[in-house]
Amino acid sequence: MQIDALKEVGNVGAGNAATALSQMVQRGIDMKVPNLKVVPFSQVAEHMGGDESIVAGVYLRVDGKAPANILFALTEESAKRMVDLLMGMQPGTTVSLGEMEISALKEVGNILAGTYLNALSMFTRLTFEQSVPALAIDMAAAIISVVLTTIAEVGDHAMLLETEFQGLDLEVKGTLYLIPEEGSLELILSTLGLA
Repeated sequence: MQIDALKEVGNVGAGNAATALSQMVQRGIDMKVPNLKVVPFSQVAEHMGGDESIVAGVYLRVDGKAPANILFALTEESAKRMVDLLMGMQPGTTVSLGEMEISALKEVGNILAGTYLNALSMFTRLTFEQSVPALAIDMAAAIISVVLTTIAEVGDHAMLLETEFQGLDLEVKGTLYLIPEEGSLELILSTLGLA
């Protein structure tokens, strides 16, 4: 029941994100959340493809009564496909991620985090404030260790929202990780009536 409620929040956020991204690129982008899992924090790197897999991670800090961290992770290939989608280019055009491409990926992370947090706020009546996004392209374990250095007390679990973007003939998959600080997930669940 808790997973279903959190998935519903994710679906509302995904719908809003798809609308925002479609307006940004001026063409239709569909987005869905086919899967949501709550996993031990120690398994996050494994879900990103393993400690040594190279990923692009957009990180944001979330402040409020339920402080948390958001990490939007894509494989390097998916990140390049996302840039092609955003820039209206043919699939396979982007071969490297320079300053402009990184800026575009940060904006996608910002939109995803914002729409998800707005949906979560609507359901829980909690207020969330997000930081400016940062982006790193590195091994999954390195990105997780950087996130850990910014967290006072990480909770036991992270929430994984698998995301799929579809636009024309291009499909991009990524994962939005909500990494709550100690006690935040419990507070979110209790405000949803699911403690």
